[in-house]
Amino acid sequence: MRFLKFIQNKYFLTGVTILVWVLFFDKNDVFTQRDMIQKLHKLQKEKIYYLTEIENNKRELTELRTNKKSLEKFAREKYLMKKDNEDVFVIVAQ
Repeated sequence: MRFLKFIQNKYFLTGVTILVWVLFFDKNDVFTQRDMIQKLHKLQKEKIYYLTEIENNKRELTELRTNKKSLEKFAREKYLMKKDNEDVFVIVAQ
């Protein structure tokens, strides 16, 4: 009997209604928050990946600016450049 009175209390009903509304029907409901947290973790992983790539590229750029042999190797591999007295053969694997 006392439990039935507690459930019929207008404050209890209002509180439950607000709680259900916030959890399931609001624009920032539980499911949206879960999706946003997953997206945040994915973006943080991508940020770490890109920061390491930037550091690797900076290191490679410094090496290319300071070492003439590495610059020559880079130009030969990436842009198929050659010296005047050389022939370059490109083999494409299928």
